[in-house]
Amino acid sequence: MITLYGVYRSRASRPIWLLAEIGAPFTHVPVIQAYRLPDAKAKDAPLNTASPEFLAVTPMGQIPAMTDGDLILTESFAITLHLARTMGGDLGPKTHAETALMEQWALFGASAIEVPALEITYAVADGGLKTPEGQSIIALAAEKLRRPLARLQAHLSTTSHMVGDRFTVADINLAECMRYGQSHPTLLAEFPAVKAWLEACQSRPAFKKMWEGRLAEPA
Repeated sequence: MITLYGVYRSRASRPIWLLAEIGAPFTHVPVIQAYRLPDAKAKDAPLNTASPEFLAVTPMGQIPAMTDGDLILTESFAITLHLARTMGGDLGPKTHAETALMEQWALFGASAIEVPALEITYAVADGGLKTPEGQSIIALAAEKLRRPLARLQAHLSTTSHMVGDRFTVADINLAECMRYGQSHPTLLAEFPAVKAWLEACQSRPAFKKMWEGRLAEPA
């Protein structure tokens, strides 16, 4: 039985979305980030990334983490790619080439998309759209994203999905990286194929189920 550690408001959203697509049973342990708590080591603190019980699973104390029998994985993309390969059906690779492409797009999302997209979402959440300093941070992050978004625009102008002309784990991984940049008011409008693809990914029932769980958690 799969056990997944991490709250919805974390990168655990990625394997949670995938597991909802698969319809696979799993045990969800909602470990919260220690930095979100006033005193993570208090006796009445909820299970968190500094809790000894969780550190016994992964000494790094990072979420998500997953156990699958004797296997322990502690990186969100490693988790999603493993689940897609072993139980994902059409969500996983059908050939060695598709395996390579799904790994490529996961690394692309992590290296080229996620960091500047997170800079946007953090700055917007802090009211950055209303201050010169915040606007500068957002503009710089958006500029960092334009080159990788141009690559995605070219790719998605010729196909509906990232790999194999079907919805796969590659779409989940990259869409979850892209989600962080959606709070920019105009950026995605510059890349209509990317915008349409992302909206299609987020219209799926499994994404909506994951998002409902996220909204139900305290911010």
